[in-house]
Amino acid sequence: MDPKPPQPKLLRQWVTERLRSDILDGRLKPGEWLRQEQLAQRYEVSQMPVREALKQLISEGLVRHEVRRGARVVTVTRQDVADLYACRALVEGMAARSAASNVTDAQLLEMRQLLAQMKAHLGPAHIAEYRDLNRRFHSILSEAAPDRSFLAHTLGQIWAAFPSMLWSNVARTAKSPLPGRGPNDVAEHEAILAALEAHDPDRAEKAVRAHIEEAGRLLLSVFEEQKEG
Repeated sequence: MDPKPPQPKLLRQWVTERLRSDILDGRLKPGEWLRQEQLAQRYEVSQMPVREALKQLISEGLVRHEVRRGARVVTVTRQDVADLYACRALVEGMAARSAASNVTDAQLLEMRQLLAQMKAHLGPAHIAEYRDLNRRFHSILSEAAPDRSFLAHTLGQIWAAFPSMLWSNVARTAKSPLPGRGPNDVAEHEAILAALEAHDPDRAEKAVRAHIEEAGRLLLSVFEEQKEG
């Protein structure tokens, strides 16, 4: 059963979180129209908090407003995927360079433990757990670069909708890993961690960029196959 709406002063935030979750988890599909009246009925609220929630998600890039037509869930294009991975490779690579000089023993230990858990959660049956572990692994790169607050903020914005928004737009990857990514993905994370443990900035940046660029290349390939299918 869906949770009931909270008190009015928290209503806008509650509706925004529900709507964001429904988009990122694919319950509201790419390109789907978001009618205020229907959403108000869906969440059992008035149209006012729905209107405010839509404004917030438009600002986040998850929803697009079309003049005289209304709001709809953003559809990710091939160019969007390419741009996102290019940006992420650059920014996260810079964060990794800084992290190599600042990462703590405790952070390295957590990353080593996360990597061990990732190895134990390979395959489609554990895809949700694997992606959560992967997300935490990469978040430590930002946390380990305390002198690069702008990079951390930028990465936070990228990860706010990534990769969930991509999975919902590329159906083949929604519940399965990218083809051939399992063992290779783990090996790339091993290379990243080894560079951080060696406190080698050049090696860390190169490892992160190579990892993200390869994942982006494979996702673009799947994206193209889906469009042709």
